[in-house]
Amino acid sequence: MGARNWATPAAGELVRADRPVGASTVWAILKRAGIDPAPRRSGPTCAQFLRSQTSEILAVDFFHVDTVLLRRLYCMVVMEICTRRVHLMGVTARPTGHWPVQQARGLLMALDDRVDRFRFLIRDGAGS
Repeated sequence: MGARNWATPAAGELVRADRPVGASTVWAILKRAGIDPAPRRSGPTCAQFLRSQTSEILAVDFFHVDTVLLRRLYCMVVMEICTRRVHLMGVTARPTGHWPVQQARGLLMALDDRVDRFRFLIRDGAGS
């Protein structure tokens, strides 16, 4: 397996940390340490894990939309992965630190007796 397919993600993480390094260098270091490429490591892949745990996963996203009148509104949605049921938790023009907490409380009330079956929360990290 070539350095490009295997080590490029690790090299990209180092570049984001202001440590530029070539993919071939990362490949050589990982090979010397005896670390196999990700598909050969033990345990499920990310996709396999998600498929096996769908009944226990919630996904949350916080995003903004701009209206025709040029107002920006902030929205929070939660999706139950197994059923693909989407809960619109709230929309506001001025989110504060307490606003998402209140929306989480609303989610707990909406899930009611089903809340115990969820173990994982996936969030979109694009804005962070």
